Parts: sequence; C-alpha cells; structure tokens
Amino acid sequence: MGQGTNKRYALRAGSCLLLLLVIWMIASDTYLRLPGFYENVIRVGVFSDSYWGVQNGYSYQILENAIARYEEEHPGVRVEYVSGIIREDYSEWLSEQMMKGTVPDIFFVPGEHFNDFAKAGVLRDLTSFIEGDEEFFPERYYTSAYEYGNYEGVQYALPYECAPKLMFVNKSILEGEGLALPDNQWTWEDFYRICREVTRDTDGNGVIDQFGTVGYTWEDAFDSNGVTLFDEKGTECYLTDEKAKKAISFIGRMEELNRGYSVSSKEFALGNVAFQPMLFSEYRAYKSYPLSIKKYSGFEWDCLTMPAGPEGRNISRLDTLTLSMSISTIHSQDAWELMKFLTGDDRIQSEIFTYSEGVPVLREVVEAEDNQKLFVKNTDSGNVGNLSMLSDAVEDAVVIPRFHDYDSAVAEVDRAVRTILESSSNINMETIIQNRHVNRYLKAKQ
Repeated sequence: MGQGTNKRYALRAGSCLLLLLVIWMIASDTYLRLPGFYENVIRVGVFSDSYWGVQNGYSYQILENAIARYEEEHPGVRVEYVSGIIREDYSEWLSEQMMKGTVPDIFFVPGEHFNDFAKAGVLRDLTSFIEGDEEFFPERYYTSAYEYGNYEGVQYALPYECAPKLMFVNKSILEGEGLALPDNQWTWEDFYRICREVTRDTDGNGVIDQFGTVGYTWEDAFDSNGVTLFDEKGTECYLTDEKAKKAISFIGRMEELNRGYSVSSKEFALGNVAFQPMLFSEYRAYKSYPLSIKKYSGFEWDCLTMPAGPEGRNISRLDTLTLSMSISTIHSQDAWELMKFLTGDDRIQSEIFTYSEGVPVLREVVEAEDNQKLFVKNTDSGNVGNLSMLSDAVEDAVVIPRFHDYDSAVAEVDRAVRTILESSSNINMETIIQNRHVNRYLKAKQ
C-alpha cells in the first residue's frame, strides 16, 4: 500500500510540474519556439557570394547572426533563406520565383537591378510602414543611401550596405615624380596638372608607359561639377547646361594627355597609372591581409575623394545594396520588422566592418569609436584612417534619378558625349545637336 501511495504522489507531483511548465511556456510564449508552433515563416532572398565581388568566406555570417537574434526576440516568427544562389544568377532566380508565385517575403536587391524590379511592380510601397511606424527614423540612414531605394518618388527599399566611389592613387608614382599627395579638397586643375606631369616615357624607347589616369568617365566629371543630367521623370536632358559642357571639355583635355593610347585598368594594377576611380569596397578588400599581397602589392597606394569641378564639390556616386519587400507577401508587418532589424540595428550594421567589404548605412555606426578602432585594426587604413572622410563621402554622394529606362537613357547620353568628343565641330554647336538627339530619344520612350 505504501509503495502504491508513493507512486500516486509521484505521478501527481509530476503532473503538477508538467502543468506548471505548460502554463509558463504559454505565458512566456516559449512554446512558439517549438517545432510545429511557429506562427509565421519569413523567407529572405539572398545570394551566396559577396556583393562587392570579393570572396571572403563570410557570405551568410551577418544574416545568420541576425536571424538568431531576431527569432530570439520575436517568438512565433521563423526566418529562412535559400542558400547557394550566386550573385550572377540571383536576379534571374528572383524573377523566376516571382513568376512561380514563390518569391521570398523580403529580398536583397543589387543596385543595377533596382529600377527593373521597381518598374515591374513587384516591390511593396513602403510609405505606409514608414509613416505609420513611430519607431522608424529615416534620418538615421545616410541620406544618399536611403534615397537609393526611391523610385519615381516612392520608397521601395531600405539600404543595407553601401560603398562610395573614391579615387585610388599610386603614391609611388607621385613620390617618384616629386609630387605631393593631394588633399581631399583637390580640384580638376590639380588632377589635370598631376596627370600631365606623370604621363611620360620612362624608359626612353619613344613609347609612353606611365599614365595619369584610367577609368575616369564623363559621369564622374558631371557628378563632381554639379550637373543635373535629366529632369525627375526622364523626359528631358540638359547636356547644353554650362556645367555639362565644362565637364565634357575637361574629359577631352584629360584624354588628350594619353596621345591616343587606350589605357586599361590592368595598367593601374601593374603600377603604371597614377589614378583610378574605384568603389571603396575594393579599397577595403585589397588593403587587408591576405588579399593585400595579391593585388596592387608592387607599389604604395591610397585613396582620395574625387576631384571637384569649378561648379561642384569633391563628391561621387554611391553603390548600395538594398532590401525590399515582395508585393505579394502575406506577412507584411513581420517582413517590415525584419527589414528594419537588418538595416537599422547597430550591432548588425557594425558586423559589416568585420564580415564584408562595404560600409554600414547608419552614420552613427560608421562614426562609432569602437568601429573606428576595428576598422583601423583590420585595414591598412591610410587616408581614411579616422573614417571621417569616408562618412562624408557617403553622406554627400550623388543621388541619381530613378525613372523608367534610366539605364538606356544614360547609354544614349554616353553615345552623345563620345560623339561630341570625337567631333571636329565647335563643342557648343555639337552639344546642341546631340542634346536634341537625346531629347528625341527620351520623348520616343514615353
């Protein structure tokens, strides 16, 4: 009898403990973390390799760290992502998912494809979320990075990671020619003077083998001279603006220095060119070990802001990886919360300095003292050691207009600028003619 009574007491005690455990799990929402009890599954579209084209072995690290924290802080929500899709195939994969009706709830959008997806109507307008969320503050983001997600006046994406274009400089060439490294307020005339002085035949065989610059384009000149190329809707081009004409003339002067020789980026890598514009992500990648011994290792190099035109500033363009929401998601509020978390959480954004080559999109993160120490520790930081130049370059970056067929409009302007530069006619007259051609093209596309 005594043994049976003890068993009954044990069973009752066990039942009471189990009941208390169930009550606690329900009250604390812990049960939602058990398999089969998830309320919502949020799928994230992401590619497996670096957005910046440099393999570093940490493709999913930031996302996985973020998911672990997010699920812990949001019981009832599980986050999934599909792995193994390379960046080259990513946009095609996304398009296929959209046609199948299986597109992820949120997905990363490479800069070169943002216009296409926005134009196709597959991105959710974020206006209602932004205006209705008292805990969301757009001003925390760098202005230019945030505006990167805007298409024809509507916000379709939040910025996640970015990189401004800066001017790489071969310091060894400048030192060899007895020239000082320019400061970050340098001008077109400084740029031209240095390029003119370094462009020469160094071995006396009658062939120029050292050059001033490679990869500096009319777009770089337009951006740094305050040129507004199109109106907001892309219906009119302003090539005849005096700022644009000065920029085209400057490009012509720069090209004349090479005396007909077509300089390639390979020449910069070999140490034969003084300047080349590149994204800051490349600077980070190749200033860090072990990649620092694989490229640009035969000379000392650093980076500067882009040179300012007479009507402009030391600014350039920004490449930004954004995060958008599918227009077809049935979990829009949870999707929005995850988007905010990935793009606006200080800890997650700080990890970009550790696991990627880009720049966080929050100024407070970039300028934080701890992150500055981390950046200097991990990179031969040179001219951007205190990150202030970098932060200003991101904040002040040119915001290009977002309108239907923007890329094809730029291609038409590129053709026009090349025609102007190759023409023997008066630049003012040729610019008027080419501007008319571009405007006819724009009107035909409406």
